[in-house]
Amino acid sequence: MELSITQPDDWHLHLRDGDILEAVVPYSAHHFGRAIVMPNLKPPITTTAAALAYRASILKALPANSDFTPLMTLYLTDSTSPEEIKLARESGVIFAVKLYPAGATTNSQDGVTDLFGKCIPVLEEMVKQNMPLLVHGEVTNPEVDIFDREKVFIETVLSPLVQKFPKLKVVMEHVTTIDAVKFVESCAEGSVAATVTPQHLVLNRNSLFQGGLQPHNYCLPVLKRETHRQAIVSAVTSGSKRFFLGTDSAPHERQKKECPSGCAGIYNAPVALSVYANVFEEAGALDKLEAFTSFNGPDFYGLPRNTSKITLRKTPWKVPESFSYASGHIIPMFAGQMLEWLPSSV
Repeated sequence: MELSITQPDDWHLHLRDGDILEAVVPYSAHHFGRAIVMPNLKPPITTTAAALAYRASILKALPANSDFTPLMTLYLTDSTSPEEIKLARESGVIFAVKLYPAGATTNSQDGVTDLFGKCIPVLEEMVKQNMPLLVHGEVTNPEVDIFDREKVFIETVLSPLVQKFPKLKVVMEHVTTIDAVKFVESCAEGSVAATVTPQHLVLNRNSLFQGGLQPHNYCLPVLKRETHRQAIVSAVTSGSKRFFLGTDSAPHERQKKECPSGCAGIYNAPVALSVYANVFEEAGALDKLEAFTSFNGPDFYGLPRNTSKITLRKTPWKVPESFSYASGHIIPMFAGQMLEWLPSSV
């Protein structure tokens, strides 16, 4: 069996920098035409100038003859200015601003501490510039159970935000709960959307503990109950335009995962399209895969759809055990396992 689809884009990608950037960017560039690149480096990408420099580093690391286009983002802080949003829009290469609640995930310590108290002028300017806000949707209050932090974020931050700024484009990143699905579906189409990762479509929280602690299945937002996973699968395979592909591929060196206080993040770029295809096939919805991978994202961002094609072949292949690079090894999602769909460029 073969399936030809418009080349997908990745609307949530971590490429890191330095040696890791050089190691991982070829795998994303091979499968995806464009990607929204996350700004949570050390130091974070908080200015247009920094985003331009980071973009140059990504382009330099691409394989020869690659047409991959990085779509840059700014990291929102308490001190981000409306003027910076104007500069970002004028740059022509920055397409969104990322909200990390301070302390929510990897390199988020510089994130926002008081969205409604300190960021109103910036949000107003984002509406004027039609600049989307990408949201890591979890509260950071340590008294809130980690499995409830997405639900509480919707209730206390996201719902009030959408009500206060109905014209602000918002993407709820890597949704993990039925609560998020219901919220996104309740909002006006074209104003609020969501990205969905491979891991949250095929893994539940049991995957963290089966056969011992599984650090390479640890990500944030953390995996949830099976009922939540099923709700997300139903949402993305329904044909809804509100959901689109965002891998949240997040590489870490192996020793930073397999240690006390191991890092959150799953490196899925090499397997993402295979996993998505399998999810849609099992749901009897392969006819809806292309919209999820290739149409809904650019349509939401107001960008043209890709014109090139890729082919997905029903050909079993084995995921490498690891990927070596100058500073160590990166363990991919489903390392050493067999997958059923093999993507290749046309």
